[in-house]
Amino acid sequence: MNLFGAFIRLVRYPNLFFIALTQVLFYFCVVIQQHGNNPGSTVTLTIPMLVLLIIASVLIAGAGYVINDYFDLNIDRINKPERLVVEKLIKRRWAILWHLCLSAVGLLISFYLGWKTGNPIVGIFNLLAVFLLWFYSTNFKRQLLIGNVVISLLTAWVVLVMYVCEAKFNLSSLPEAQISYLTSIYKLAVVYGGFAFIISLIREVVKDIEDMEGDMKYNCKTLPVAWGMPSSKLFVAVWLIVLIAAILILQVYAFQLQWWWMIIYNLVLIITPLLIIFKYLISAKTSKDFGKVSTMIKMVMLAGIISMLFFKYYY
Repeated sequence: MNLFGAFIRLVRYPNLFFIALTQVLFYFCVVIQQHGNNPGSTVTLTIPMLVLLIIASVLIAGAGYVINDYFDLNIDRINKPERLVVEKLIKRRWAILWHLCLSAVGLLISFYLGWKTGNPIVGIFNLLAVFLLWFYSTNFKRQLLIGNVVISLLTAWVVLVMYVCEAKFNLSSLPEAQISYLTSIYKLAVVYGGFAFIISLIREVVKDIEDMEGDMKYNCKTLPVAWGMPSSKLFVAVWLIVLIAAILILQVYAFQLQWWWMIIYNLVLIITPLLIIFKYLISAKTSKDFGKVSTMIKMVMLAGIISMLFFKYYY
């Protein structure tokens, strides 16, 4: 494998694609759509700024994956020896340099966007994300649930940052069309941010069960190590039930609005796969089994992202 191939593998390019796809679809299917539905409203996030936001999000996330592999080298030698990149293909000093460069450029873009949109929260929260990703790799991921919650919150932030770029601090001074526009965006940002948080939390715990052997050897107090596999599976199962119930409740709302194609899509590509995942989770025993469950969850995440297309026509 050449150096470029090793680098894109190190930064988890499929996950970065998910981030970019999420923000592109939310922008064109929600932000622009709601702008059109509310004549007189204005869009703060122009297409050039959207491109910069995506670049910043991808760079910061990529830097997080790099630093995670840097600090997880010994554990990955046990859990995923065939996927090792740091030291095997890219020297550790280059990995830390890449982390610093990616983070720095991502933050510079973030603060520029905060200035252009008049909302400094964008830069401040992305700075917080960089610190959280560092401490996740060095400390949080080895503690009970803290690392899982941190990653889940950052996954939700990928969606919520789209609303933050549009939001204003004083809504009362805005025209009615702008308030309606922002309210509509906020509702869907919360829905998709909530979906991202829960399904990411589920997947993070499943991955911890998959990596249990290496984590035990290096005294990582992850949920499976601290509670054992049966209790961890129960934790995941409960959150799966919560997620399925929440999506079913949303289908009731869609049913009242007669969004038939969206209902069919969600039943076939999100709810049914989640039920299948639940079944596989119960019977899973080996690291390979949990690896398959993790991959299935990732496919549901993709289906959830793509479902934004329906709001281009329905909402």
